[in-house]
Amino acid sequence: MLAAMPDSAPSPLSAGGPALRGGGDACPGTLRLHRADDGALARVRVPGGVLSADRADALLAAAERFGDGELHLTSRGNVQLRGLDAACGGALAELLTAAGLLPSATHERARNIVASPLAGLDGSPALSGWLSELDGLVCGSAAAASLSGRFLFALDDGRGDVDALGADVTLIAAGDGCLLRIGAEDEVFRIPAGDGPRAALLAAGTFLRAARDSGAWRVKDLPDEVRAAVGADVRAELVRTAGAAGPAVRRPRPRTAAPPAPGPHGSPDAISVDVPLGRLTPAQWRLLTKTARRHGDELRLTPWRGIVVPGAFRRPKDAADALGALAAAGLITAPDSPWAGVGACIGHPGCAKSLSDVRAEAGAAVGPVGRLPVYWSGCERRCGHPHGEWIDVVATPDGHRVAHVRGEHRDPRAAVRNDPAELAAAVAAARA
Repeated sequence: MLAAMPDSAPSPLSAGGPALRGGGDACPGTLRLHRADDGALARVRVPGGVLSADRADALLAAAERFGDGELHLTSRGNVQLRGLDAACGGALAELLTAAGLLPSATHERARNIVASPLAGLDGSPALSGWLSELDGLVCGSAAAASLSGRFLFALDDGRGDVDALGADVTLIAAGDGCLLRIGAEDEVFRIPAGDGPRAALLAAGTFLRAARDSGAWRVKDLPDEVRAAVGADVRAELVRTAGAAGPAVRRPRPRTAAPPAPGPHGSPDAISVDVPLGRLTPAQWRLLTKTARRHGDELRLTPWRGIVVPGAFRRPKDAADALGALAAAGLITAPDSPWAGVGACIGHPGCAKSLSDVRAEAGAAVGPVGRLPVYWSGCERRCGHPHGEWIDVVATPDGHRVAHVRGEHRDPRAAVRNDPAELAAAVAAARA
């Protein structure tokens, strides 16, 4: 039987400082369940967000057999199953292993890899080679098993979407080579494209050695001088072992990500939908899986709680018909949907720490489409909050505080609202 995990540490944004190791890694996985108020929770890592239709079926089977039947998308393109019986761990692991979703029991929480979801679909470079190689290297490295469940790799096709997420190690496609970014540094190293995954794993291993004394979970938690030394050590090792890695060049990390807009992409080579509050019913998941099977057999879960369906949409009408069916099922299929850009944590009653049912409140406050996304949090931990710039709505004992967040900085003039109509108006004004 699997033990439930303890509560995770607060995010650096809400705690006001770096998150340092104070014990074992508390991030949930499929072999370590998290005890929530609505039952146990499992987080299934889906590297790059890429799922075959068969694996998507297996996830739904697990949700319906062991949990509440729904599938919840995370801000890293993973899937959470909720409402689980804490004693289901062995059977859940057996099901996921048979489906190929749990290739390594020792590394399952280290397989945190996000990738540009439109890569290879709109004229941009494909990243499937990098993704499969990096996942294999991570699972094959004894040292990588020590990476925390918070450590994140990103594979960016050059458009800057996942580069903006502030991953610990980022590979960026650049012509016939690639760029390696460590943490959020503005400097990157140019290396041959074929050396990218190995360089990413090398950077992760160098971080682990540097983190031994500092207690850091992530690159951003390292002291400044240690973080700079990690980059220098990685470059020196690449030069020593392969003659690779040019000098550091300046390429500031994008501060705001641009997720795929809901609708068709390419000619069309894909369609994209967003998921209201990241929560999918069994019927919606089945329809997405059926659509994938009909047009290409693949789903790509995005770090913005959306799904891209790559496929052989031979005519614009094929894409339009698919989007029409998905819209009728309650998914977001156009940028002008009132739900576009609206997110929330699980809130009350699913989380004991939440001070409010923020999902219901987010729905009640849905209004005109805003320039900025809005994220509703039931407490100061802000689980799953976005990156970049957004409107931050946080439940407090006195009401809801509405603030404009840019990076790690929150508007100090944030006001607390109590009246629902006043709150909705304040959110709409802030998003505009």
